[in-house]
Amino acid sequence: MSGAEVRASASLASIFALRMLGLFLILPVFAVHAKGMSGGESAAMVGLAMGIYGLAQSFGQIPFGMASDKYGRKRVIVVGLVLFALGSFVAAGAQDIGWVIAGRAIQGAGAISAAVTAFIADSTREEHRTKAMAMVGGSIGLTFALSLVASPLLYEAIGMGGIFGLTGVLALAAIGVVLFVVPDAPMVKARRVPLGEVLRHGELMRLNFGVFALHMTQMAMFVVLPAALVQYAGLPVAEHWKIYLPVVLASFIFMLPPVFIGEKRGLMKQVFVAAISLLLLVQVGMWATLAHFAAHWWVLVFLLFAFFIAFNILEACQPSLVSRIAPAAAKGTALGVYNTLQALGLFCGGALGGWLKQFAGAPSVFVMCAVATLTWLIIASNMKNLRGAQPASATA
Repeated sequence: MSGAEVRASASLASIFALRMLGLFLILPVFAVHAKGMSGGESAAMVGLAMGIYGLAQSFGQIPFGMASDKYGRKRVIVVGLVLFALGSFVAAGAQDIGWVIAGRAIQGAGAISAAVTAFIADSTREEHRTKAMAMVGGSIGLTFALSLVASPLLYEAIGMGGIFGLTGVLALAAIGVVLFVVPDAPMVKARRVPLGEVLRHGELMRLNFGVFALHMTQMAMFVVLPAALVQYAGLPVAEHWKIYLPVVLASFIFMLPPVFIGEKRGLMKQVFVAAISLLLLVQVGMWATLAHFAAHWWVLVFLLFAFFIAFNILEACQPSLVSRIAPAAAKGTALGVYNTLQALGLFCGGALGGWLKQFAGAPSVFVMCAVATLTWLIIASNMKNLRGAQPASATA
């Protein structure tokens, strides 16, 4: 990759990671914190507060992506970051769960994912686009890891309001990165591909369902896990980093070889199916542990490690695959649809996870996740195997 491509990809990946940071930082602590808020005694309301971000994102991804085609990537990304910052400050001042939900919805309205990934496609050559998109996927995994470690420490130091306020300040700083660090890129002009054609694309449909299932599972798990670690492991929230840090770091080491081998040798289907199978085993194991062996909390830690291996593999590869499979003239639209399904997964995981925990018990959350993952495994087993990335002479 050229210096300009690296600069564009890295700076845009950092913007993407910041958007996810606003979501991920609350995951390890909010379910516990909300119990002290007005209305926070309802697990369903807590799940809604966690998931409403994704619902708002789902309404904005395709319109924001289309607007970026018409009005320019940078302008649309700045608008999205302003909305994200505004929602962060609303949530920072919330005294009850309703205002947190409102703030999270405003945060999510800044749906910039499709615009950012389309900007990366504009800024990179075809033979390097997989690397650039994988950089975005990797930034999400690293942000998730950072949030799991930093969130309990930040919560202890500045509280939940401080965490929301910090994400707002970071969003404003990111506007400067967009305007002054990210290189300009020429808009790609091509024939218009109807949205229906993208929606009916079989291989993209598999990836879209996959990102929905993955993020629904992720969000639902963290409606349950923080409280389970407090209850069964006897660890206060501020000490959860003692589990998250070694687990996350080790999982990154274990996820790299499958990704590199799969990309180099054209074995991405095999890597995908293996990672989804591991994700399914984790959900079944989580259900069995909470339903029958909750006292053995260390099993939850091992399963969390296995989850991160599967999650990081899938999260690092899927955006790259979308960019390679999508019609050349419809990458922005395809990425908009993909990110819409990701956002819907986040919402459904939070809302359904909270509802199930309240009315059917914590183990039932993992039954839901197992059913979604099994469905994904069946769908993915019929996907086409992709060759390794091929060089191309044309530039984006």
